[in-house]
Amino acid sequence: RTESFSCRYPKVLIVADQKPSGRLPKHARLHPGARLFREWGNQTHEVTVEESGFIYRDKTYTSLSAVARKITGTRWSGPAFFGLKT
Repeated sequence: RTESFSCRYPKVLIVADQKPSGRLPKHARLHPGARLFREWGNQTHEVTVEESGFIYRDKTYTSLSAVARKITGTRWSGPAFFGLKT
C-alpha cells in the first residue's frame, strides 16, 4: 500500500505497513519497491528498497545507515536520517 504522510523530514515517501491512524508502527517493515527520498546538500537523494538491500545510485547497500553515511560522509542512523524514527 502506498501512502504519503508527514514525518520528521520533508520530501519522504515510503511504502510500509501502516496503522489506520496514518502513523508507522514502531517496527515498520519497508517493502521491496518502496522509495525513500531525502534532501541533503541541495540535492534530492532517492533510495529504493529491494530484497537484497537498499539501492542508491545503482549500488546496493546492506543498510540505510550505510546509505546515509555515503550521502553525508558521517555516521548517521539510517532510519533517523530518512525520517523513519520519531
